Amino acid sequence: MADTTQCLTTQPLTLPEELILMLLNEENGYFHQVPGWDLHCAAVGAALAELSFLSRIDTDLESLFLVDQTETGDPALDPILKEIASESVQHNAQYWIERLAPRADSIIDLTLDRLVDLKILEHHHGDFWTLAPTHWHADLHGNSEEGTAGQFIKTRINKAIFTDEIPDPRDIVIICLVNTCDVFRFIFQLDEETEERIKSICQMDLIGRAIAASVSQSILAPSLRRPSLTKAIPAVSLRDLVFNRELREGRLPAAFAILAEKYGPVFELRLPFRQNMIVLAGLKTNEWAQRMGRVFLRSKEYFEGVDKAYGVSRSMHSTDGADHFRFRKSLHSIYSRKTLTRRLDEVYDLARAHMASWDVGATMPAQVMLRPFLNAQSSPLLASIETQAEIVSALEYKTRVLNVGIAKIMPRFMLKTPSMRRLAKATHRIVDRMQRTHTAAQRAGMPEDVVDAYLALHASDPQFLPESDLALPLGAILMTAMYMGDQVGFALYWLLQNPELYERVTAEADALWAEGDPGEDDFSPDRIDVTRRVLMEALRMSPIVAMSMRTVMNTCVVEGYELPVGAQLLIAQTATHYSEEAFPDPWTFDIDRYVPSRDEHKSRGYAPYGLGTHSCLGSHWANMHMAINLLMLTHHFKIELARPYKRLPMDPLPSQSPSNKLKFRLAEQRHEIQV
Repeated sequence: MADTTQCLTTQPLTLPEELILMLLNEENGYFHQVPGWDLHCAAVGAALAELSFLSRIDTDLESLFLVDQTETGDPALDPILKEIASESVQHNAQYWIERLAPRADSIIDLTLDRLVDLKILEHHHGDFWTLAPTHWHADLHGNSEEGTAGQFIKTRINKAIFTDEIPDPRDIVIICLVNTCDVFRFIFQLDEETEERIKSICQMDLIGRAIAASVSQSILAPSLRRPSLTKAIPAVSLRDLVFNRELREGRLPAAFAILAEKYGPVFELRLPFRQNMIVLAGLKTNEWAQRMGRVFLRSKEYFEGVDKAYGVSRSMHSTDGADHFRFRKSLHSIYSRKTLTRRLDEVYDLARAHMASWDVGATMPAQVMLRPFLNAQSSPLLASIETQAEIVSALEYKTRVLNVGIAKIMPRFMLKTPSMRRLAKATHRIVDRMQRTHTAAQRAGMPEDVVDAYLALHASDPQFLPESDLALPLGAILMTAMYMGDQVGFALYWLLQNPELYERVTAEADALWAEGDPGEDDFSPDRIDVTRRVLMEALRMSPIVAMSMRTVMNTCVVEGYELPVGAQLLIAQTATHYSEEAFPDPWTFDIDRYVPSRDEHKSRGYAPYGLGTHSCLGSHWANMHMAINLLMLTHHFKIELARPYKRLPMDPLPSQSPSNKLKFRLAEQRHEIQV
């Protein structure tokens, strides 16, 4: 029988589930390119057909009527059944498809969730899905067969359209819906004879004909696909920019939240000497970016300046679609929390070796204290080399690259100054050293790191990732120290502003190290509960990456505003961190937001690691690593703020970071550091 990684699906899948599996494109981890409205119509059509097969409704080419309003127990179907039952006037299937299509997202989400629960699909960070390994499952007649559910369904459909056998009525509906979505040509190799066979199948079943005809007619209704194009995007006045205190002081999430409160979730920034930018800064725009960004937005223009600075043709950050998904799949496991916790002894040793160099009583700016501290760990863990001598130069160059290529607050020639040329050469020397130390002989018996993963991808397909494109991804490893060091600095600031929380985190740390170094199982959610929630709230109030920029590649409508092709889009995904809608009393540091009774972070209003396909791949690693560092700092030292701060001093670009005005003092060494 199947092992623990396999699943026994004892009941046939529903039509919405089979439709989703038919439309899944494993090459890019999402669906075959079906326009949003078309996909929504097909999903509703599948749900109506399933209700018909369950004898809850009946339909023909002229009408749809209720037969039995008894709930099915399926959360994707019962709301539809309830709405049909609540309507006193009888309508046809097209009416219901068009009425329910705007709510089809919930059908798709529930369907995906159930397929994941059944271990038929695997969900990957960034909202990608792939078929899970081999499963046992039931066919239409309850017989169990082996193979992935997606393979099983496509085999059935393949047999139906390439042989003369009469298909099962449920297969006819699936064929009708997939054909209506016009994706058979991406799944199978079709000739004229097969296309005629598909057309004839679509005429075999009355239910399938009625649903497919209704979906087709709804898809052809452009007024439904592109509603409300008359709203003008409001432009932010210069006065509101100049007098925005949060913007002046570098707190970008709060600044965009204030603008969104006045102008709405979509508004335009008209800045001198640069292209106008359309800003998305709301809960619903976050949901749209998470779900539909891959269809309408492109990242190439956003990152091409960085690619050019490092001399590469493209990178994981500047690619989209199947290529981006392939990058992420290749690196997913190496950036996992599990990969980090397997190497806890190294984390402790590296952290202690660096802390041993600190002098009790010393006062250090947050960046000076914490970036090298994190780099002392991240470079050996991620690249198996030590880079402390070069990290300041490497980060200075990367910051300049980001300010020129992404933030665009500096002209391009600022990358060509003599000092920047020297720093660029220093960075490339680090990358060369990474490659020289990662030969097969030198890496034998050593744990795989990120450099190994990139070099393996290069070796497996030198055309996909040529040697000439390795400089940026390997150089980007160094940025880990900057991002995590700055975020630990923010978390430490908020702890020190809340002494009671500081004591609770210290107590958690002391309990963990009471009997020696803690193991992987010791970092359970209950044992680091306060630390975990402090970090979550610090990520809300002062996230490192507050926004992202994209280019509109397909005209789309968001919240009733049309975004034209070529528009520069600024997605201020963390503006919702300061929204009353997502976080009541958002200006208060409150770690109880994340207790189960509130769970305020479970909406798209919480987005410290970005949204959609380009969300941070290493977020689970980062959360664990930052928690360990915060706990070790409070265990070994009593830390104080160098002086009182009424407001957190920040630098906003190229990423949010603690200003050099923010300084910590090592007031006391609490426990011996054994190196």
